[in-house]
Amino acid sequence: MSGLAARLVVERPGFRLDVDLAAAPGEVVALVGPNGAGKSTALRALAGLLALDEGRVELDGRVLADAATRLHRPAHERGVGVVFQDYLLFPHLSVLDNVAFGLTARGRPRAEARAVAAGWLERVGLAALAAARPRTLSGGQAQRVALARALAPGPGLLLLDEPLAALDVRTRLLVRGELRRHLQAFGGAAVVVTHDPVDAAVLADRLVVVEDGRVVQTGTPAAVAARPRTDYVARLVGLNLLGGDGVDGVVRLPGGGRVHGPDVVGGPVRAAFRPAAVALFTARPEGSPRNLWAGRVTGLEPHGAGVRVEVAGAPDAGSSILAEVTPAAVAELDLRPGSPVWAAVKASDVTVYPDGPAAGP
Repeated sequence: MSGLAARLVVERPGFRLDVDLAAAPGEVVALVGPNGAGKSTALRALAGLLALDEGRVELDGRVLADAATRLHRPAHERGVGVVFQDYLLFPHLSVLDNVAFGLTARGRPRAEARAVAAGWLERVGLAALAAARPRTLSGGQAQRVALARALAPGPGLLLLDEPLAALDVRTRLLVRGELRRHLQAFGGAAVVVTHDPVDAAVLADRLVVVEDGRVVQTGTPAAVAARPRTDYVARLVGLNLLGGDGVDGVVRLPGGGRVHGPDVVGGPVRAAFRPAAVALFTARPEGSPRNLWAGRVTGLEPHGAGVRVEVAGAPDAGSSILAEVTPAAVAELDLRPGSPVWAAVKASDVTVYPDGPAAGP
């Protein structure tokens, strides 16, 4: 069996990770979720840095861990490459010897290992820095050295833990494209842990969303963005999401609110709409749009060229939605925390779909 097939169960006081994870050769899977969801725990279990309490890890037909038989191959025997968030380059070694380290640790002659490492530095565009020490590298250069070190031994599985988190915004933009190119050329399975939706969408072929130690949704980035299954996923992809029941062509919400949308089916459904589709008013607007709710501003924060406004109580007691408006609109409407507002959304801007299984295409 080729690629990665794993069930990872790790117990901690007050927390249990229990996820199934698979990745085919050449496939990049992004493991995404909020802080504390279990993403890094899953990555450490795959790398062999944590033992499983239950489950099994198999890579290209070879069993790396099996809790039932107490098999736990150590990290250096797994054929797994890891790029840590802080890169963890050896400060006393040159760039060349950092990249060669995994090869020499596996018994390759030093001259041969350094020749392979030199080839990888050429691939990532850092051949001129072979003799440099890690402390002299920029963040982007250090990331590429760490990637070359992970790939040089030819692993069957590549693990990346927040690979772009340590970079500034400009460097991140440049390195993200380079990393995607290297991942596309990698013949093994790859798992990227990230909380950044842009990184996930650009780098991954498929998303696995984890919350509270469990998988809540899987699918291509486009499929997950089109039909989010939880509030976290909706906010991750920039949507408002409301769950309720489809009754008589309307979504009835648990607190008594209603959402009108096209083609509302019966039974449990979810209604999604973009923050940019939400119009705000300080007085009830004329014309009475089909979706019109009274609420109160609870927060404002910059978002790109606009401002994200959180409105509580709209459209349902105990819930909130996000609106995206211009800075000029914030000033004109005198929006501030506590301000009463009316929020309106056209029914045609609402997408309603069945609240089905977590898995997507």
